[in-house]
Amino acid sequence: MTSHDGHLHAGHDHAGDQHSMHEGHEGHGDHSGHDAHGGHGGGGVNAMAASATLHCLTGCAIGEIAGLMIGTAIGLSTGWTIALAVTLAFAFGYALSTLPLLKSGLAVGAAFSVVLAADTLSIATMELVDNLVMALIPGAMEAGLVNVVFWIGMMIALSVAFVAAFPVNRYLLQRGKGHALTHQYHGAEPVQEGVRRFIPSFSSGALAAVIIAFMLGGLSVAIADEIGGGPAPAEQVEMQNH
Repeated sequence: MTSHDGHLHAGHDHAGDQHSMHEGHEGHGDHSGHDAHGGHGGGGVNAMAASATLHCLTGCAIGEIAGLMIGTAIGLSTGWTIALAVTLAFAFGYALSTLPLLKSGLAVGAAFSVVLAADTLSIATMELVDNLVMALIPGAMEAGLVNVVFWIGMMIALSVAFVAAFPVNRYLLQRGKGHALTHQYHGAEPVQEGVRRFIPSFSSGALAAVIIAFMLGGLSVAIADEIGGGPAPAEQVEMQNH
């Protein structure tokens, strides 16, 4: 009788162990939330890639226009003007990505190291595609800032650059690289002391609005200049010559 009870007890324990192991396996196997958080979900990684690309695009647009304005103002050659524009595009692109990291409390050197690893490939892709498209558009590179061709060409070039850089950022995010390196800092509680509390935060929508306003503003000035200061009719030119 004792051995029979022992056998039943052992069987009961075995069943309990199986049940415990099964429950543990179920708990361990449910990775749906972890996968979505890690960027494996299509919607999540696409949104992060779009945001990362917008950050780079805004910096590239501001840097390139600033470089072209400076180069034109001081009389640089086309080659040096493009070199300055590309340099400033990288500078502004890195700066926009560094600000959120500084706001989260990361040191300047550490923040720049993270951004350097996260954004370099994305910005390089944008600059390569942007300048290639501008070179292919007749007259876009030679046109001045107050020229409709330049602004329309810039809009086309930046749009193509965004499309080219988006899959690059998506690829990097899926492998835990690129902007995935900065993602953990974006969710951190911002530092509320010292100069860091004055660092601004930019949403993806705000960055898109800045780019659109920037482009439309330049195009409007170019159109107004062309309408108001167009070439004089042939008769007026002849009269001025006399």
